[in-house]
Amino acid sequence: MRRRHGTPRQWGHRWRHSLRLRLITVFVLLAMAMAAVFLGGMQRAFSSGWREAAQPLVADYMDRLVAELGTPPDVARAEAMVTRLPISIRIQGPQVNWDSHPQRRQRGFGPRSGDWLTRSTADGHRVSFGLGTLPWQREPHGIGWITLALLLGLIVLAYVYVRRLLRPLDDIRAGAERFGRGAFDQPIPLRRRDELGDLAQRINTMAHDIQAMLDAKRALLLALSHELRSPLTRARLNAELLPATPEGETERAALLRDLAEMRDLISDLLESERLASPHAALQREPVDLAALVRELVAEHPGGGHVVLELAEKLPALPLDRLRIRLLVRNLLDNALRYGAEAAEPPHIALRAAGQGGLELEVRDFGPGVDPEQLERLTEPFYRTDSARQRATGGVGLGMYLCRLVAEAHGGTLRVRNAQPGLAVSAVLPGA
Repeated sequence: MRRRHGTPRQWGHRWRHSLRLRLITVFVLLAMAMAAVFLGGMQRAFSSGWREAAQPLVADYMDRLVAELGTPPDVARAEAMVTRLPISIRIQGPQVNWDSHPQRRQRGFGPRSGDWLTRSTADGHRVSFGLGTLPWQREPHGIGWITLALLLGLIVLAYVYVRRLLRPLDDIRAGAERFGRGAFDQPIPLRRRDELGDLAQRINTMAHDIQAMLDAKRALLLALSHELRSPLTRARLNAELLPATPEGETERAALLRDLAEMRDLISDLLESERLASPHAALQREPVDLAALVRELVAEHPGGGHVVLELAEKLPALPLDRLRIRLLVRNLLDNALRYGAEAAEPPHIALRAAGQGGLELEVRDFGPGVDPEQLERLTEPFYRTDSARQRATGGVGLGMYLCRLVAEAHGGTLRVRNAQPGLAVSAVLPGA
C-alpha cells in the first residue's frame, strides 16, 4: 500500500530535519505564550481591583437607570435604554415581567453577581442589569476572521523572513556538494556579512586551499611519472640487451615483466591524472565501437573464448579512440582474469541506448564481488580482498580509469553482480 504524502510521521521527520520549520514553530509558540501571559496578567490585574474601584460609580449609575424606568418600570423606556446602551435588563415583579435578552443566561444576572447590580423598586419589582450586545458582537465572525488572517499573515511574514535569513545555508549546502564532486570553479556566493556569511567565506577559503593541494599533488605526480619514464625505458632496454643464456633466462624474464608492470603503472597514473582534470582534452572522431571491440578481442591472447553479442547497424559515436580502447581493454582484462576458472567464458554485449547512445556491457561468470565492495570498485587503488595477490591483479587503477573515460565522454559506468559473475556497463551518449 502506497503511503500518502503529508502523513504525521513525514511531517515529524521534516520538522526534525528542517531548521526553518523549527524556527517558525518556536516563533508561533512564543507569540502565543506571550499573548496568553499578557492577557492572563491583565485580566487578573483588572479582576482584582476594578470591582472595588468601580462599584460606587456603577451603583450610583444603576440607581439613576432605575429612576429613569419609573414606577412601575416602563417597558418602552427599558427597550429604549437597551437600544441606547450596551446593557441587558431583566424586570421581575407583580405587574411587569420582561427580559431584554430572553435567550441568554449571562453570569451578570442574579444574586451571584452581587446585590449592587440588582435594584428593588418601591412597588416590589426587581430590576437586574448585565452586559448586553457589545459593538464588536454585532458581527461575531468578523473579528475572528480578521484575527485569524492577521495571525496567518504574521506567520507568513515570519517564514519569509526566516527563509531569507537562512538562504545562505542553501548556498553553503550546494557549494559543499560541488566541492565534494571536485568542482571548485564556482565559490559559494557571499550574500551577507553576518555569521553565515563568515562561514561561507571560510568554506570558500578551505575549498581554495584543497584545490591548490590537489593541483600540487597532480603536478607532482605528473612530474614524477614523466621523470620515471626515461630511466625505466633505459633499464628495460638494458635488460633486453642482456645475453639470452639458459641459466639467466628466468631472471631476465622476471625483470622484463616487472619493468613492463612499472611502465603500465606509470602510464595508468599519467592517464588517470589527465582524465581527472576538469579540463581533460579528448581527441574525438567518429568511432565504430563494434569494430573496435572486435579488433581488441582479436588482439588479446585470450580473446578467442570471448562471446560477442554486438547489435547491428549501430551508429558511429564521436569518441576518443585511444581512451575508448583503454576502457574496453581494461574491462576485457578483468573479465578474462576473474572468469578464468568459470564454466562459461566472458560475454561482451553492445546495444543501443537512449538518445542515440550506446551501452557496452562486459560480463564474466566468476565468483563476483561482495555487495559491500561494489560501490568502491571504481575508486583509485582499491582492490577486493580476492584481488590482492600479485598473480591476479594490478594496483587497482583499471576500473578507476574506465570510470574516468566514461565520465570524460559524458557517460556513466555501472557495476553490478550478475549472479554469477560481475557485469560492468559503460553508457556512452550520442552526438
